[in-house]
Amino acid sequence: MKKILFILSFSLIACKKVEVIPTPPTVNVKIFSVAESSVENGQEIQFDLTKTGVYTLTIGDSITNQVLTRERFNGQIGINKKKIYTKSLSVKYLYLLLEDESKNKIGKTIIIVK
Repeated sequence: MKKILFILSFSLIACKKVEVIPTPPTVNVKIFSVAESSVENGQEIQFDLTKTGVYTLTIGDSITNQVLTRERFNGQIGINKKKIYTKSLSVKYLYLLLEDESKNKIGKTIIIVK
């Protein structure tokens, strides 16, 4: 009898309602269509390309214009998606620059790290 009461009381304690707090969905706006954006570490950014080719994404300090990171990638026509990792960056007010193979500026925007 004691075992049954123990199992019954244990199952009642274990069946507590867990409150789930929903997180608001992130809105993926084309990053270069706005002048300034707030980003979080690991956030996906989107941008539109008009032709296929090799492109360069550069992140730099907006105040000193020092380049912090640069990535070359093969872009496709249409919407391209990249994840932006900012955890190791000490600067919070940055610029994001997109250039093609010939160093022609495709887009530039300011990003603020949350």
